[in-house]
Parts: sequence; C-alpha cells; structure tokens
Amino acid sequence: MKTVTGLYDSYDDARSAVKALEDAGIPSDDISIVSNKSDGVDVEGQGSYAAEGAGSGAGLGALAGAAGGLLAGLGMLAIPGVGPVVAAGWLAATVAGAAGGAVAGGAVGGLVGAMVSSGVPEEDAHFYAEGIRRGGSVVTARVDDGRAAEAKAILDSSRAVDIANRRALYAEEGWTRFDEAADPYTAQQIAAERARYRSRL
Repeated sequence: MKTVTGLYDSYDDARSAVKALEDAGIPSDDISIVSNKSDGVDVEGQGSYAAEGAGSGAGLGALAGAAGGLLAGLGMLAIPGVGPVVAAGWLAATVAGAAGGAVAGGAVGGLVGAMVSSGVPEEDAHFYAEGIRRGGSVVTARVDDGRAAEAKAILDSSRAVDIANRRALYAEEGWTRFDEAADPYTAQQIAAERARYRSRL
C-alpha cells in the first residue's frame, strides 16, 4: 500500500478530489479529508468530536463508514496548532487517537505524527499540516502500489496546490516546519494568505 496526498486551498476542490477517488473505485474507508474549519464547511447535525481521549478516534472512525461516502461522515476535530477542523476517514481517526495518546512510537505526535505513521515523509507531513493551519484542506488515500500514480493524478486534477511552489512561499518567510504549539491562523490571516497565493500565480 502507498499513501498519496493532495493539498487544496478550497474545501470544494478537496471535496471534488474525494468524490473523484470514490468514483474511481477507491473505497471510502481508504480516503481521508482534513479541512480547516475557517473555510465555512457546514457539518450541522453530523456531530462534534473534540480531540480529547482515544474515544474520539473511535467516533470518527465509525463516521467514516457512514452511508453516502466519506463526506457523509464529516465531524469536528480540534488539532493543536491548527484549531478546529472538519474531518473524516482513517487519518482523522488516527489524529484523534494521537491526541488522546493512542499513537505511540515516534517523536512527533498529532497531525504530523499521524501522517508519518501512515507513510507520508516527515518533511511533507509538516508541509501538509502547515497547509491546513493556513486554511487549506488535505485529502489522503491509501491505495495499492499499482494504483498510486492513478490516485495521485486524480488528486492533482482537482486543483491541488503546487507543492514545490507553495513550500517556497512558506520558506520565504522563514518557515521550516509545522509547530503545534503555535497559535492557529485567524480568518483574517487566512484571507491574507490566499490573497498572497493568488498574487503569485
């Protein structure tokens, strides 16, 4: 199995990527989405899951199997350094479990640790976590080795962020790695970030 990941500035683009993966026959159980709540994602009536205690992971894991595909199981989760997110799937359950101390081994915990334990290189995991902190959405899929290129192409076709370009923008301001002790971005900071990205296109 390989883990493929895409970062999106818009929840709608991330949602399109999830749907395209499901339409290609990748099971919902093997797909995850984590989106900064600042994007106005509405999960009314779908429950709220604070990242406190391993039981949160079980709740999100159960939601992931809900009828209607992965997106029918969106729930709220609080991630240190990011703040409130809307999430569903196996990665969200792993993050919730990590917050409750359920993920052991490895020096990095939380969102970065959950991604690293699923096969995302640590440098990339820091980048994706920072992307969510700055208002983005991450879609991750676990696929057979033979479908990795196909799944990555699907993620990229849904307006995924150019990782090299975005990482360079972060580095210009001195960023090196995600800091879960940092304050989450405010809505105003996220709006300023998005304006900066658009100006660099």
